[in-house]
Amino acid sequence: MKIKQREAYNAVILELKGNVMGGPDAAELNTALHNLLDQSKKNVVVDLADVKFMNSSGLGMLIGGLTTIRNGGGELKLANAAEKIQSLLVITKLITIFEHYDSVDSAVESFKK
Repeated sequence: MKIKQREAYNAVILELKGNVMGGPDAAELNTALHNLLDQSKKNVVVDLADVKFMNSSGLGMLIGGLTTIRNGGGELKLANAAEKIQSLLVITKLITIFEHYDSVDSAVESFKK
């Protein structure tokens, strides 16, 4: 998995690419999120458009990321989850925990409310 970071308006977009399977990727995401909090950047959108596969460890990684950001006083939202990933969120009932948007733009917009 690769993580690419960019900023748009009042949010940081983390673009995940490849398979999200936890392990070393979880540590990389966690470090990225802590760095953002250290810079007082608390609005985070995780763009899942280029994620092909996600296992339970990958879901755990996202939950850990959400917890990290919320504990730092911020919010983490998901965008562009493919149908497979979205159904995984529904089956595990995580769709009720994460805010999910069809596009990065709409996720970024939601921080303005």
